[in-house]
Amino acid sequence: MSWLGKLGFGARSTTESSVDPASSAIAQGPDDDVPAPGQMFVQFGAGCFWGVELAFQRVPGVSRTEVGYSQGFLHEPSYSDVCSGTTNHSEVVRVQYDPKECSFETLLDVFWARHDPTTLNRQGNDVGTQYRSGIYFYTPEQEKAALESKDRQQEILNRKIVTEILPAKKFYRAEEYHQQYLAKGGRFGFQQSAEKGCNDPIRCYG
Repeated sequence: MSWLGKLGFGARSTTESSVDPASSAIAQGPDDDVPAPGQMFVQFGAGCFWGVELAFQRVPGVSRTEVGYSQGFLHEPSYSDVCSGTTNHSEVVRVQYDPKECSFETLLDVFWARHDPTTLNRQGNDVGTQYRSGIYFYTPEQEKAALESKDRQQEILNRKIVTEILPAKKFYRAEEYHQQYLAKGGRFGFQQSAEKGCNDPIRCYG
């Protein structure tokens, strides 16, 4: 989705020295949003968040998905800020799921299948720290399962996995046009199904 970064919106200056320490502390604090009763949160970074979101929208037991920015030091970042590569934010999907209907392991399987976890700060033609691979957990149980899952994946692959596994930090919801982008039609009006259980190929730039 790097074509959007070429639009003339202009990023704010976001060098480390220009960021207010208090705002940076807020940005790097834990995600204090609360999921719906009986639900749980997890954040995933796996490249362009459009296609990643659609993959999780299709999972039975996932009740809500939102795309946004996390793991950076800038409070209330915009898309252009994140695209500047100076804020350390990752493009993430925050998944809300019912653990009685969808196991965390199922979500991890979707995550690993959706991207290449061996390419540092890159997925395909999308290059930058915002496209890094990451699992951002909310509970010790999620952390343990993520680490064990990473070990299993490492045994399968021939290259080193670079996925970071870290506590979830404050989640900044992305601009509205990014939300459910592919299901709504994307750039060219080609709607892709978000129906539960759908396994149609996902076109990230559809």
